[in-house]
Amino acid sequence: MIDDRTDSVEKKVAKLDADLLKYKNQMKKMRNGPAKNAVKQKALMVLRQKKRYESQRDNMMQQSFNMEQTNYSIQTMKDTQTTVAAMKTGLKQMKKEHKKIDINKIEDLQDDMEDMLEMADEVQDALGRSYGMPDLDEADLDAELDALGDDMFEDSMLDDEVAAPNAPSNELGESLPANQEGVAVDEFGLPQLPA
Repeated sequence: MIDDRTDSVEKKVAKLDADLLKYKNQMKKMRNGPAKNAVKQKALMVLRQKKRYESQRDNMMQQSFNMEQTNYSIQTMKDTQTTVAAMKTGLKQMKKEHKKIDINKIEDLQDDMEDMLEMADEVQDALGRSYGMPDLDEADLDAELDALGDDMFEDSMLDDEVAAPNAPSNELGESLPANQEGVAVDEFGLPQLPA
């Protein structure tokens, strides 16, 4: 509403500017005398009127700005209230859920898990025992290894080729090969995980 009135005043100011320009151009063409003074009086009257309208326009623009600021402040306060209400609800829900958690039960569960893992390790150790093998002394094994000598390994090791995996053959950005089922595989022939 104020913006409409401001626009109306702006149009009036623009019309008065046009009138002032017309009077100024008339005065340039006239000689000094009563006719020129009459045009000058009209121009001064139009200028005063323009100043009043500009003052009104500035006041209305300030009022419009103040109303916008007030509306912004009100909306910010409403948003803050909504945020605080959501935080209160969230905190209330967190407290409710926290009451369901018993820290002692969690610690007992952790202890039970640790015990189960230790028992699983013991089972694996028991299954990995060797039967009928004499206990070998590390010092005896080291001495026997040294006694074998280097010449025993030289000939036999050089004759055997070591089969190392091939380096990837595709360039960056190339599509990777696929297996018989059409699944993309990496450079080791393993299925690619989706990206």
